[in-house]
Amino acid sequence: MAEKKYKFEEVWKTLSAVNVNEHTDEKQGLTYLSWAWAWGIMMQYYPEFEFSFFETEDNLPYVSLPDGSAEVRCTVTIGNLSRTQSLPLSVGFKPILNPNAFQINTAKQRCLTKCFGIYGLGHYIYAGEDLPQDEVEQIESEDLELEEKPAKKEVVKQEPVEEKDEAWAKTFVDGFLKVATDFCDTKESVKEHYKNHSDEVALLKQKFPMQKKRLDDLAKQLVENLEIKNISEEDK
Repeated sequence: MAEKKYKFEEVWKTLSAVNVNEHTDEKQGLTYLSWAWAWGIMMQYYPEFEFSFFETEDNLPYVSLPDGSAEVRCTVTIGNLSRTQSLPLSVGFKPILNPNAFQINTAKQRCLTKCFGIYGLGHYIYAGEDLPQDEVEQIESEDLELEEKPAKKEVVKQEPVEEKDEAWAKTFVDGFLKVATDFCDTKESVKEHYKNHSDEVALLKQKFPMQKKRLDDLAKQLVENLEIKNISEEDK
């Protein structure tokens, strides 16, 4: 199959217009886009995208810097396009020395999401804005119209909040498990990934019990596989 051809400006126009506010988390005063949701959105628009992480010749998954700190590096490819980003391993804005597996895993997930942002997805969050530029321009345009016609009062109909459906639940579970499979290498990191998405998991339990059961069964299987793998590596 021939490789799809894209232009950076076309991909940017598509992804930068996506409102991801419902899928963000607040940590230490900063806003983060959920990795599982970022994955799901990318699969919706560019399901053929690929990603990779830099590894040293010694198979270390991070780059050590002269001062003892470290960073991970991720490349995301969409068809003929490729973008690379780096992210320091840190806690509370302080660099981590000798990072452990969980810290590396967390940095890789955030770096992947940051790389999506370079293509446009959630970029307005990194820029400190509240809404995608398309929505900002629409709101400003509506404000100007009201200023020009102050005598005319018009009731703006509120759009209903998007209801989560079975398709949403399946997309979330697929994205959650894909990220967990690609990034989590211990039982503890899988549990932390699960904990980080407690709101979505609670919604699955309440409205989509079959998808909740699928999530739990596959997550349990993933943990069992990791434990077997880790035991095998210890015996070598």
